This record gives sequence, structure tokens and C-alpha cells, in this order.
Amino acid sequence: MSIKIMADSASDLTKDYFSKYDMEMVSLTVHLDEKDYEDGINITPKNVFDAMRKGKSPKTSQVSPHTFKDIFTEYAKSKQTLIYLAFSSELSGTYQTAKMMEAEVKEEYPDADIHVIDTKCASIGYGLVVLNAAKMALEGKSKNKIIEDAKNRALHMEHIFTVDDLEYLKRGGRVSKTAAFVGTLLNIKPILHVEQGKLIPLEKMRGSKKVLSRMLEIMEERGGNFENQVIGISHGDDLERAEKLAEMIKEKFGAKEFVIEYVGSAIGAHAGPGTLSLFFLNKSFK
Repeated sequence: MSIKIMADSASDLTKDYFSKYDMEMVSLTVHLDEKDYEDGINITPKNVFDAMRKGKSPKTSQVSPHTFKDIFTEYAKSKQTLIYLAFSSELSGTYQTAKMMEAEVKEEYPDADIHVIDTKCASIGYGLVVLNAAKMALEGKSKNKIIEDAKNRALHMEHIFTVDDLEYLKRGGRVSKTAAFVGTLLNIKPILHVEQGKLIPLEKMRGSKKVLSRMLEIMEERGGNFENQVIGISHGDDLERAEKLAEMIKEKFGAKEFVIEYVGSAIGAHAGPGTLSLFFLNKSFK
């Protein structure tokens, strides 16, 4: 029996990836204009960014317990192995909900081969961990090997990103009102990263031109062996800038393979249009 990989929509992988690699997907919910949408299913990131540009504040909520229980029960009944790689527990309650439902289902089906793993990753950084696990599953690798590799990759995945307007992070409670106001006045562009699953401000740059060069410097400081790994880039409705960053990385580091996608609706609702994120494995990855 094959091993099924499951991920949630905060991996920012499109439906095409889920089809191609035969993966299971669960969606976070986006609340916009008094309606609920399923991230990655019936709302596009462009819808969300356009709404935010008009001053709207979309909200998000985690995957429902009911969704997890249904899926886990189905896999328990069919005795198929399911590995759910979850969005960072520091950024959403989705992982905790999945763990609770895993425990409930295993009470009824003690032999259920279900594994719920907190990647502590987000966006395409999380997506790259998921894709590698899915490829391994299709190659017939063992459950233990897939889990070990996913945990190792997740631990060494760097997330470096910048936002175009601090206002959106302020709305989400990520930065103070004063910092957002002063930052906007001075054209300050923050660079942030993810540390142990949490968003942490790293430094501030004046003006957006310097930001890409600085992202490359951080990449050089933290990573290596770029020509032999897949580099992830996600963007908040700014493909041109994402492709420019990819060209700079190709030129400087000889990287060959990229996954470039929109920041999905659920993450984009907090980061806002103009977000640019970069993902790669750091030097200590073995």
C-alpha cells in the first residue's frame, strides 16, 4: 500500500502540485466580505491582495477538527499510511487540532498508521519540504525515511522575507502601530525570518532597491550548495520582482531549480501585497 503525503494550503503549493504528486490537501479558511472561502480552492491570492489594496482586512482561521477527523478516519479504515506535514504550530493552531484528531481516531482505530508532524515552516519553505516527501513516497521510500528526511529538511529550511507595507503586519499584530507609521514615513523595508517557527524581524532597510541585494548577502551567509538544491520564492502579486530575485540568485550562486509561486491567500491575508520571500536549505543541512 502506498504512503500518502498530506499538507495544508499554507504550503502555498497550487492544486497542480497536489495532483501531480498525488497528495492530500486541507485548506485554511479565509474570511472576506462576510464570506468564508477555502484557501487554494475557491479564492485566489490575487482576490485577497486586490481586496487588501482597497483597504479590506481579510481574516483567516485554521483547518476544522471535523475535516481532520474525516480524513484520518478514512485512512484508518483503509489501513493506508498517512503522513501529514503541518504548517508551523507557532503561526496557526492547525497542527494542534490535527494532533487532537489523530489521538481521537487512534482511540477507535489503534492500528491507524497516521503521523502528524509540525514542520515549523511556512509558505514555499514548507512547500519544498512537502514536495520532497511526496517525491520520496512516489519513489517507494519507507515511511521512516520520509519522516526523517522531512524533519531534517524542515529544521534546516531558511525563510527570509520582506514586506512592502508594514501596515499589513500591523493589522495582524506583528508590528506596533508606531513602528508601522514611522516605517512607512521613512520608506523602511523590514527583512524578517522564521526562527523555531516564529516570525522574527531581522533588520530594516531604507528603500526597496537595497533589499534584494541584502537578501542575497543573507543567503550567502546562511546557505550553500545552491546549485544542488531547489530554491523557493513566493511573492505577494509581484512576479516581476520574484523573477528578478531568481535571476540574481542564478547569476551569483549558479542555482538551477526554482519553485516560484504566489504567497497563498491564508498567509497573504497577513503579509499583504508586495511580500517577497526566499527559501533555501542552510549550511548545516546534511
